[in-house]
Amino acid sequence: MLDRFTIQVLQKLSKGSTSVWELLDSQDLSLREFYLRFSEMIEGGLISVDGGIVSLTDKGRDLAKEIPAIPLTFTCRRCQGQGYIIPENFEKVAKAFYDIAEDRPLPIEEYDQGYMRPEDVLKRVALLYERGDLASRDILVIGDDDLFSIAASLTRLPSKVVVLEVDKRLVKFINKNAKENNLCVEARSYDVREPIDKEFEQSFDVFLCDPVETLEGIKLFLSRGVSSLRGIGSAGYFGLTTLEASLKKWYEIQRMLLDMGFVITDIKRKYSEYPWEDNNFKRYQEKLPIMRYLKSECNYSWYKSAFYRIECIKEPKPLVTGEQKIGDKFYLDDESWATPM
Repeated sequence: MLDRFTIQVLQKLSKGSTSVWELLDSQDLSLREFYLRFSEMIEGGLISVDGGIVSLTDKGRDLAKEIPAIPLTFTCRRCQGQGYIIPENFEKVAKAFYDIAEDRPLPIEEYDQGYMRPEDVLKRVALLYERGDLASRDILVIGDDDLFSIAASLTRLPSKVVVLEVDKRLVKFINKNAKENNLCVEARSYDVREPIDKEFEQSFDVFLCDPVETLEGIKLFLSRGVSSLRGIGSAGYFGLTTLEASLKKWYEIQRMLLDMGFVITDIKRKYSEYPWEDNNFKRYQEKLPIMRYLKSECNYSWYKSAFYRIECIKEPKPLVTGEQKIGDKFYLDDESWATPM
C-alpha cells in the first residue's frame, strides 16, 4: 500500500512538472522528513530532478495511473484555501495597515525573524473578530514582527493591545505609529526568558504569539501567554508549521495544551504565508539547512504556518514559571531546517 506522502507527490506531479519548492508546499511532512522521502523517490526511479524542476519518470507515471492520480484542484482561488477574504468595509483598515507595514524594520537573523504577508495578518484579525476575541477585549501579543497589534487596533475594536517585544526597533516603531494614529497599543521591551510583569499576570482576555518551534521554545512562549490570561473562557492564538514541527512534535504540543487547561477549538491550515523576497528570508537563505540540502534556487513562497486557537476550560496553569535560562535547544533541534544556523 502506498503511503500518504507518495500519493500526494504523485497527485501533484500528475498535473505536470513543478519546482521542488512548490512540491514541498503540497505535502505535510516536516522539512527533514520531506528530504528523506524525496530522496527515496529519486533513488527508487519514481521522480527525476533537473535544475530544481521535479518530474515523474515513466515508472512514476505508471504508478500514478494505478492510484489513479487525477490532476484536480479543489483550493478556492479567491481566498487561496484560507476560507477568509478581506471584506469591502474593511478596506480602509487594510490600506492603513499596508501603508504602515511598508516602513517596518527589516527582519534580522538574531531574533529568527521573518514576517508574514500583510493580508494574512488581517485574516488573523478577522478570525479573532469572528470568535469574539477582538471587540472589547484586552489582548497581549508576545513578539510582533508581523505588526498584528497595529492591524488589530486599526479596527478600533479592542479595549487595549499590549506588545512584549525583544527587538527595540520594533518597540519604537509600534509605539511611534500607535501615537501617530491614536491607537490603543503599547509596546514594551521584553525578553521571554523573564516572567511577564506582575501587572500583566491574569490581566488579558486573549494572547497571541508565534513561538520558535522547538519543544522548549514553544513551552516557554505558551506558558508566558497562559500566565497573562484571566481564566476560563480566555483564548490564545499561535502559529505552528509542519515544516519544522513534525506530527510527533504536534502531539507533544497538544499534550502541553491539555496540561495547561486548554482545548483546541480551531486549526487553520496554511493560514499564514511568509513571502520569499529580498526583505525577508531570502536575505539569509544560505544559512537555512533546507536550502543546502535541496541545492535549488527558490522562487516560491513555501513557508506557511497553521493558526491555532485554544480556549481555557479550567484555571490556566503555565508549565514554565520564573526566570529561565536559554540554551541551544531553545532555538534549534533536528527539525529546525528553516532556521538560520
